[in-house]
Amino acid sequence: MAIVQTDIPMTAELCEQTIGQLLRRYPAFSSESLTTTAFGRPVLALRIGTGERKVLYSAAHHANEWITTPVLLKFLEELAQAAETGGRIFGVPARNILKAATIYAVPMVDPDGVDLVTGAIEPGTLEYTSAQTLSDNYPSIPFPEGWKANLLGVDLNLQYPAGWLQAREIKFSQGFTKPGPRDYVGRAPLNQRESIAMARYTEEVDPALVIAFHTQGDVIYWQFEDYVVPGARALAEEFARLSGYALEDTPYESSFAGYKDWFIQQWRRPGFTIESGRGESPLPLGQFDEIYRANLGILVTGATGLPGQPS
Repeated sequence: MAIVQTDIPMTAELCEQTIGQLLRRYPAFSSESLTTTAFGRPVLALRIGTGERKVLYSAAHHANEWITTPVLLKFLEELAQAAETGGRIFGVPARNILKAATIYAVPMVDPDGVDLVTGAIEPGTLEYTSAQTLSDNYPSIPFPEGWKANLLGVDLNLQYPAGWLQAREIKFSQGFTKPGPRDYVGRAPLNQRESIAMARYTEEVDPALVIAFHTQGDVIYWQFEDYVVPGARALAEEFARLSGYALEDTPYESSFAGYKDWFIQQWRRPGFTIESGRGESPLPLGQFDEIYRANLGILVTGATGLPGQPS
């Protein structure tokens, strides 16, 4: 029986329980808490594998993109299960993957925001009322389903020091000048617990590649400004082939201060934002199977790399 539940909305508590069950069931996993949010929820990381190639996958930087969390957790469960039984995942022997790579995963970067969107934070509570007050500054954004930020009203994927001032200028020009449901960059880069933790963890892991899973659009973003990253284009093209997603340039208004932007700038290594699914976020769970199938090849190939490329 599968541990990861893919037919009910994800919450911070369910994510934590799922990680605990995976740890008890599969000794190959290890876990750590990277931080706790301003409201006390843990940001957890999972690790599996012993290989030299280190990759770092993250999901749910944005609250209403929480469907990416069970995508990442399901992949990790299926990988561990296949390794235990000598099986394959996406046609590749799972044990070979775990001998070649060490996979680090942060399945839910924004647990506070996810709980707001998925209903774990109930109307009438202090957390809900506080968020609703911030949301009232932006009446055109539906509440709570339009919420992308953490509960302090800061968009975590606009928190990284790669063109942060440009992001601030763009978002302020669009009217996002104060904490709210989305697109507020914060008072400074890396001033939120969650983004600080992600940056520190990335520095600690020193990965060959990062992939941040988002929704929606069925597109892959793989560039930041004019940085030339060896191997990035070839990997991006393979990800596109495997998923059926399109390779696109990041729209200018979204081109700065993101996690993969910062990684590319700091490390000059491949970093990707995968925008999965179609429609308005939060996407319905009815899209889960399709999103998972599209991303499985990306997850496996990200870990193994392409033949002949540096690890």
